[in-house]
Amino acid sequence: MTVKVGIPRALLFYEYYPLWKVFFEELGAKVIVSQKTNKEIVNKGIKSTINEACIPVKIYHGHVLDIKDKVDYLFIPRLKSVCRGEYICPKFCGLPEMIKYSIKDLPQVIYPEIDFMKNKKKLKEIICEVGKYFTNDSTRILSAYDKAYSNYKSYKKNVNRGIPTSKGNLSHKKKVMVMAHSYNLYDTYMNMDIINKIQEKGIDVFTPEIVHKEYTDDYACKFKGNLYWTFAKKLIGTALYMIDKKNIHGIVYISTFGCGIDSVVAHMVENFIRKESSIPFMLVTLDEHSGEAGINTRVEAFVDMIKWRDINENNISSNG
Repeated sequence: MTVKVGIPRALLFYEYYPLWKVFFEELGAKVIVSQKTNKEIVNKGIKSTINEACIPVKIYHGHVLDIKDKVDYLFIPRLKSVCRGEYICPKFCGLPEMIKYSIKDLPQVIYPEIDFMKNKKKLKEIICEVGKYFTNDSTRILSAYDKAYSNYKSYKKNVNRGIPTSKGNLSHKKKVMVMAHSYNLYDTYMNMDIINKIQEKGIDVFTPEIVHKEYTDDYACKFKGNLYWTFAKKLIGTALYMIDKKNIHGIVYISTFGCGIDSVVAHMVENFIRKESSIPFMLVTLDEHSGEAGINTRVEAFVDMIKWRDINENNISSNG
């Protein structure tokens, strides 16, 4: 009988699923993913989580509830650091405990600790720790990881092919960069399909994933101060890169209420834009009470402003 491993479709699923899926499948497991976020998942997640948690964590709980009775194992890694000298959001560190103490009747949880703050010397040990749930053959486990990592690199390379390098080089449409943590960006139920809403207005949409890490790291280094948060560094580097290249006509930043990192990063990104460019900027802050009508109105107004600037901006006094 094939062992089933459950991966909730939330949080870092949107970063690492291509890696995790191939790794488990190479070890003979069947990967089961929770269904896409919907009203039921959100409501169940809210009911099972403390009020102080941000909406992405509440949604994660809902995805666990959606999948827990369908699998033999749940994969919920304890992520502290994925890059040397950097941390990720603290909510990922305590996620296994949050789930175990909030949700009853869980299957066995696989929760390796991933901490690359100093180095990646323990990577092989972590891989074998996870792999031994399925086989004691270390060679097979490491081979499975090699294949999974190769697949992940190919996935990232394909995403990066869409990078805009000069103004107007991809199409004659206006271009907007939509920025957010990946789990805010690609969960279309939570963000009310904002990317598609913008595209339907005849706008090309870019996301931070199209900008290679080499560029975001390079531009983030120009920031005055130490950036200890991996996702903050990525978003700040992306903003500085886009401002410098002058190849977009607007930036939309999607944040969630209660996110400490976002509350700082979104403010810094807006300040960079106001100081270094005339690119229109819109901050969209979401939580479980956000309404779609309000999002639709703001998107329409933002797109209309971008299109309007071409006709009217030169007729406006520089003194306002």
